[in-house]
Amino acid sequence: MRTLRLHRTARTSALATAAVLAALSLTACGGGDSSAAGTPAPVSDAPSPQPANDAKAPAEQGKDAAGSTTSPDAGSAPDSAPATETKKGSGSTHAEPAANTSKGADSGVVTLACHGGNSKVTLKPVTRPVNHMLLTVTNTGSKSCNAYGYPAVRFGEAQSVPPVYEESKPQAVVTLFPGESAYAGVMTNSADGSGTNGYSTKNLTVYFQGRDLSGSTGQGANVPLSEKVYVDSTLTVTYWQADMADALMY
Repeated sequence: MRTLRLHRTARTSALATAAVLAALSLTACGGGDSSAAGTPAPVSDAPSPQPANDAKAPAEQGKDAAGSTTSPDAGSAPDSAPATETKKGSGSTHAEPAANTSKGADSGVVTLACHGGNSKVTLKPVTRPVNHMLLTVTNTGSKSCNAYGYPAVRFGEAQSVPPVYEESKPQAVVTLFPGESAYAGVMTNSADGSGTNGYSTKNLTVYFQGRDLSGSTGQGANVPLSEKVYVDSTLTVTYWQADMADALMY
């Protein structure tokens, strides 16, 4: 029994000695390197600089993989542009304005007055109102003209221009294209006989007012009469009207 214990003790000692020698051998080979013993190397607090994906230099931005420049907003444009766009500094727009369809558009703003040189004038009797006649001026020229104000009629040797019905003044000047007509009503005498200084004549001259309505302009028109017309102190005219019925309302 004693001999067996001695053998076990010797074996244990030999194993222990071998383990110590192996550890010493490993230490000598590592040369003091702590990482070889399983200790991690110290790590720096500052990470290596890595450029962010969206932090490209200005010259690099907007370039694809092939190096060509692309618009970052490509494909994001609106489906359609506004219908009308104003150009700065010019006041013009892409949308064209509506065509001018007002009278006188054939020659721009009409300032030419109708007169005996570019118009024809006639005087015709009417059944209603009584003691009235219809004066018609027709543009016989090649350009539009304006029938300003009212006609200044002169029957026979009259020395003054008869008054006008102020209530008949239209809202706008009557413009006549070539071939068009304007109208004025003429009350030749009073129906109740209250007029004075009456006389009959076959001579009639019509004069036309200018734009400023301060007097006659252009040539007068000699109007042929088929029969004598009786006039007295109540002789009155209307403003030129675009509609015949408006001229015979007074």
